[in-house]
Amino acid sequence: MSERTTLHAILGDFVVYRNLEPADEQLKSLTEIWREIGLPSYRIPRKLEPDYATAVIHFLDQAQALRLPNRPLKRLLYIGDTVMNDGTAVANLGQHRPILAAICTERPGEAKKVNVNKGVMTANRWGALKDLAFVTKEGFPFDEEMAAIIDLDKTAMGARGRNDRAIDAARVEAVRRTIAEVLGSQFDMKGFRTIYDELNQPPYHPFTADNQDYLAYICLMVGGGVYDYEALLADLVAGRLSTFAQFVEICAEHLQDRTSSELLPVHQEVYANFRRGDPTPFKSFRHREYEETVARMDCLPAETDPEKLLAEEIVITREVVDLARFLQERGVLLFGLSDKPDEASFPRAELARAGYAPIHRTTMKVVGEAIYEELGALA
Repeated sequence: MSERTTLHAILGDFVVYRNLEPADEQLKSLTEIWREIGLPSYRIPRKLEPDYATAVIHFLDQAQALRLPNRPLKRLLYIGDTVMNDGTAVANLGQHRPILAAICTERPGEAKKVNVNKGVMTANRWGALKDLAFVTKEGFPFDEEMAAIIDLDKTAMGARGRNDRAIDAARVEAVRRTIAEVLGSQFDMKGFRTIYDELNQPPYHPFTADNQDYLAYICLMVGGGVYDYEALLADLVAGRLSTFAQFVEICAEHLQDRTSSELLPVHQEVYANFRRGDPTPFKSFRHREYEETVARMDCLPAETDPEKLLAEEIVITREVVDLARFLQERGVLLFGLSDKPDEASFPRAELARAGYAPIHRTTMKVVGEAIYEELGALA
């Protein structure tokens, strides 16, 4: 029978989601420290920005001071799943403390490949997390002066290349539900998937900012006839439209004469939040994403076929859990990072009263290769 646990059992509440408000209330949040870290005004930096790394370092130092006030952190270890995003975050964190990293993605159709370059290990197997001898060779002992930063999405849970489709399915279903509820009988499932699948690609990231709130809003406005799909693609190709900010303003103009439109309340929500600089402007969509995400956790019978389980249920990554336990036993500070919006990570008040928990406190099955015993050779 599969082990079942929570990320909280490993990390406690030393976790921050997109708003940089630590789940552990003993830690001061971004709203309290933005002046200390040198921001000219309060705003939420995104993961690839240097200011994001500055905030994370502040959280790590706070967490270390709680447990060992006379032992400042000297070294960092980062565990992630994408070379570009996590690699950039690692480079920014490295401006503050010496850092090494392991970035994995499961590619079972390829021969196992592990490469270490400039302190960053990349691998096409999650099982490669047992191959961390390079860390000690670099003079990074696993001890109380080290912090391990563990990416949550598609690393600690929903491992990229193995189980990430289940996370993506939850998000797509949340977009579909949101749009279908607004458009009602006007909703066209095939048309929605055409729009979503086309725009949810890297070539469109300059327009969508790789932000699912923006993409959900775009799909809604196109599906609701506010902006014609073919015209949208033509405008993007011709450069007449290049940013989401332009798109929102155009939609605002088009909706001026549609005061009875079912689209108006949603537009007003997104428009107002976007104008305030909120990186998560489509909050009603994100609340649905939370519901769809937890609905895919520990939802199938224990005896479910492994392939079906990994395709349909979000599970915790065994290799990451084993590494975390190994590090924890040696005094390493563990800290979880997630770029998932808080609205998609915490239950609304009525759901919390019904017993729902934050993502990191929700029970999941643990699936993957057991590496704990092999990690002992690193000590």
